[in-house]
Amino acid sequence: MTAKIIDGNQLSKTLRADVAQRAAALTAAGRQPGLAVILVGEDPASQVYVRNKIKACGDAGVHSVFEKYDAAISEAELLQRIDALNNDPAIHGILVQMPLPKHINPNKVIEAISTRKDVDGYSVLSAGELMTGLPGFRPCTPYGCMKMIESTGVSLRGKHAVVIGRSNTVGKPMALLLLQANATVTICHSGTPDLAYHTRQADIVIAAVGRANTVTADMVKPGAMVIDVGINRDAAGKLCGDVDFAGVAPVAGYISPVPGGVGPMTITMLLVNTIEAAERT
Repeated sequence: MTAKIIDGNQLSKTLRADVAQRAAALTAAGRQPGLAVILVGEDPASQVYVRNKIKACGDAGVHSVFEKYDAAISEAELLQRIDALNNDPAIHGILVQMPLPKHINPNKVIEAISTRKDVDGYSVLSAGELMTGLPGFRPCTPYGCMKMIESTGVSLRGKHAVVIGRSNTVGKPMALLLLQANATVTICHSGTPDLAYHTRQADIVIAAVGRANTVTADMVKPGAMVIDVGINRDAAGKLCGDVDFAGVAPVAGYISPVPGGVGPMTITMLLVNTIEAAERT
């Protein structure tokens, strides 16, 4: 058995084409979707992420505003700027790139963003909407994972999904989205004593811990779907995920690669959330 590859690049192209059509329709109606991206400091990885997000907006016909601030900006000044964007009718989504300098409380910053513009889906209210099944913005990475699963045509009803990781940005919302799709969900983490015991029972494995080779071939049930959220570097400095791709691919039924899997889907779902925010106004 050789797993079918879930191609995040190809799926992203399809979804972004839809975003571009919706953005064009809104723009023609005088309501061009707008995303504000705030970067504080000089973190090299953050600069790359922000550059990719701005480019994706331009390609999809979404108006973007990029605001870069020195690392010395005060928390009060940053919150004041977010408040101004909350009240700007041309801006439908606000994203503050993490991490922030140590003197700025990231929770305060996230909670300062209007829920109507929380296209990252990170606020307490957005998390509560997800928990209770209310409509709202879903965090982009787990939302993208769900689209990848959906693209295979495999129904989650009655399936056993194991999520490895319990972060607020991926693990927890991933589990909730799987539950909404009628999967039976197990959440594993660093405190789980026998990870392989759980993963070998899973129809779907979502690996999101940020540690290379967390999932190996002997841990996967033949024919299972494996979604790799991890972004790591191996000993040779090459980009890799949390899954031993070469070992797992001959066992799994479906597998997402790194790179070219979940990564491009995260930015795509940010665009989808921004379009939805504009359509709601």
